[in-house]
Amino acid sequence: MSLGQTILGLLEAHPRHGYDIKRAYDAHFAQGRSLHYGQVYSTLSRLLKYGLVEVEGVEPGDGPERKRYAITNAGITDVNRWLVTPEDPEPYLQNTLYTKVVLALLTGRSAHDLLDTQRTQHLCRMRELTRRKEEGDLVDSLVCDHALFHLDADLRWLELTADRLDDLTAKVTADYE
Repeated sequence: MSLGQTILGLLEAHPRHGYDIKRAYDAHFAQGRSLHYGQVYSTLSRLLKYGLVEVEGVEPGDGPERKRYAITNAGITDVNRWLVTPEDPEPYLQNTLYTKVVLALLTGRSAHDLLDTQRTQHLCRMRELTRRKEEGDLVDSLVCDHALFHLDADLRWLELTADRLDDLTAKVTADYE
């Protein structure tokens, strides 16, 4: 997710202070990983530099003055372009799990143990997400479903890799020598 375009989208409804942007982001998108204020203000600074937002007003606060940011026409165009452009599917062709399996084989460690440990970790995470999904609202359910589908795909890959481990071992060790 692009933080800049997300902030622009949050500003499109009405101008906001950085604090309000962070709260809106956390309420809609954080899912347990809240946004740091530094990220908000550095992103706003960049958006301001590129003319995508402007400071609409400055108000005194308990500490530093509070700036209220508004999206510009260029910002509306930018967020619209981002929203209508489909994302490229990421095939994860050489992810960390694959790298660990190959390195286990190359170093004489047990790839079976690695795969079993990873399978256990995936199943544990799936149980947590399923509980969260059952206890949460529609947003939690959709976010958890997305994660569960990805974890399910990883589990299928782990099983397939375990089934092909002898062939992979022969291939990897032959290429390494």
